[in-house]
Amino acid sequence: MKNFLDRFKRTSLDFKLFILAAGFTGFAGNLFNSVFNNYLNDTFGLSSLQRTFLELPREIPGFLVVFVSAILFFFSARRLAFLAIMLQALGLALLGACSRTLSLMLIWLFINSLGTHIFMPLSSSIGMELASSGKTGRRLGQLSSVANFTAVLGSFFVFVGFKFFHLNFDRTFFIAAFVFILAAISVFFMKKDSPHQPGVHLQFHRSYGLYYWLTILYGTRKQIFLTFAPWVLVTIFNQPTQTLATLLTIGGIAGIAFQPALGKAIDTFGERIILVSEAGVLVLVCLGYGFSRMVFGPIAAFIVTGACYVIDQLLMSVGMARATYLKKIALRPEHVAPTLAMGVTIDHFFSIAIALASGVIWQKLGYQYVFLCGACIAIINFFSAMKIRTDILGRAHSPLAP
Repeated sequence: MKNFLDRFKRTSLDFKLFILAAGFTGFAGNLFNSVFNNYLNDTFGLSSLQRTFLELPREIPGFLVVFVSAILFFFSARRLAFLAIMLQALGLALLGACSRTLSLMLIWLFINSLGTHIFMPLSSSIGMELASSGKTGRRLGQLSSVANFTAVLGSFFVFVGFKFFHLNFDRTFFIAAFVFILAAISVFFMKKDSPHQPGVHLQFHRSYGLYYWLTILYGTRKQIFLTFAPWVLVTIFNQPTQTLATLLTIGGIAGIAFQPALGKAIDTFGERIILVSEAGVLVLVCLGYGFSRMVFGPIAAFIVTGACYVIDQLLMSVGMARATYLKKIALRPEHVAPTLAMGVTIDHFFSIAIALASGVIWQKLGYQYVFLCGACIAIINFFSAMKIRTDILGRAHSPLAP
């Protein structure tokens, strides 16, 4: 611990401020995530198909990220990050203050989601800017670990608040909005960087073809986890808010150690091994979600599904390997942030499609087939990640490059 504190003291002020921002966003984000599915179920009584269509206002902002980033090209990355976090705060404040109807709730959810998705690529690009050469994975792992630690506190806060202190959904949204404002203030006081030239936005580069394809596969897999995994726990296993908060807490505690180790593993072994391993584990996770009730008794099936949820939560961190892979193959440094934004847009185009298709599959065939599709996507991801190559100098390259 003393060595960690000594190293932390020697880091730049910008990194310390960004660590604060990561911590605040982790806490606030998990306050929201811990209650959102139960909020929808308890407040609006949505069916599985209605829950699926709710992903449109939540995920369309992700599709719009590259266009919004291009329109706001005159903002530097750090100022745009400030704006994005403030949008998250505004959306949650309005969600708590005036969501008397489903239509109003969808508007506030859209605002919050727009901020969340704008911040996603910026978080990775700013984090990599603050890393020394050859240690980008470690830096992203450190930032993710801090966010995980505070996310654990957020889940614990929800668990204790709902169980002992009559915390409700609206108050949770207000508290999360306040903490997001603290995160925005932290980013605002970072040293202002220069905006990118408008010409680097809205561009596809053939050299990044494998990165785009891995992003598409990630988007489809991610949507199954974010939408349907908690919905299985809430509607199939009839679990309350406290259970989801507990599982998020367990995943967060595990992530505190897992994410720095993952970052070091990316720097040591390379992105190919990490992404291939992730895909292999995901096949088993999807099968566990979909078929545990057919193989085990009710209690054992819930334990298996809960374990899959925690493992899936940890595997979301592997996204940092895609970011570091892009940084290695980038033709120019200024391509990184716009291409990450393009990746978010591509990811969400396909994640919206998979959400709608999966909702219909759930309704017509059953939830098991949603996760069977997820396992198939993971198998495709496995063979796609095998295409990443590393030369003797340790720099990854795309086999699709000219």
